[in-house]
Amino acid sequence: MTPEQAPKQTPLSLAPELLDALRRIAAAEQLLVAMDFDGTMAPLVDHAGDARALPRSAAAFAALTELPRTTTALISGRALDSLRSVAFPPEKTLLIGSHGAEVWMGPGSSKLELDDDRRELLAEVRRELEGIVEVAPGTLLEDKPAGVVLHTRLAADDVAEDAVAAARAVLADRPGVYLKNGNRVLETSVVHTSKGEGIAFLRQATGATATVFAGDDTTDEDALARLLPGDLGVKVGLDFTQAQFRIEAPAHVSELLEALLRERRRALGLPEPTA
Repeated sequence: MTPEQAPKQTPLSLAPELLDALRRIAAAEQLLVAMDFDGTMAPLVDHAGDARALPRSAAAFAALTELPRTTTALISGRALDSLRSVAFPPEKTLLIGSHGAEVWMGPGSSKLELDDDRRELLAEVRRELEGIVEVAPGTLLEDKPAGVVLHTRLAADDVAEDAVAAARAVLADRPGVYLKNGNRVLETSVVHTSKGEGIAFLRQATGATATVFAGDDTTDEDALARLLPGDLGVKVGLDFTQAQFRIEAPAHVSELLEALLRERRRALGLPEPTA
């Protein structure tokens, strides 16, 4: 095969500093690779059920799952059932759903159960939001085990702003109700959790000595804030962040995971797979 016939390699667009950081963290004794899904593994879409991880990201993530002393996890605002239906996670991947309210650590994990008071409070929250959606075209609701999400992605900007403002006006001061702004969503919950608590739990449960986390949304800042010295946080997108590094879009997450996979294999002394 001549040089002209050899397959062309797509040049990496990741910053050299980020590649160096990936190389360092890949040498961790016990590595946790935790990823947000929507807007990170998968491009954002208008209809939640249509989301799918980019093929390269899914392949690299699955390969990381099979490496020694390496744990993968998805930390999502989605309910676990919704996350499974779109992410098709590897069998060994740990799952944190509903911003930390739901946890799946493998077969036998217990489901989230609300007591009577919280179930009634959740029903009240839904009734309030139903009234708002009825008069706000393009908005819709999504039920979760511990909350209800007001989606505004399909609404005009002014309608979306008014709907969120109305929801906050009736729910912000209600005891036991917790609100989070997301990317064209308002999350309501009757359980106080966050992705930050989720990542702290995973670190302890897996014995991770270093953690990689990437996310795109405001709610992912909770997880980024809980990273420790020696961990690696990556923001996907251009919004404000406290992450050490930033990449532009889910397509670059594919490069990130492939680079991490390559460096982790090298650190573990594993051969590159043959084509």
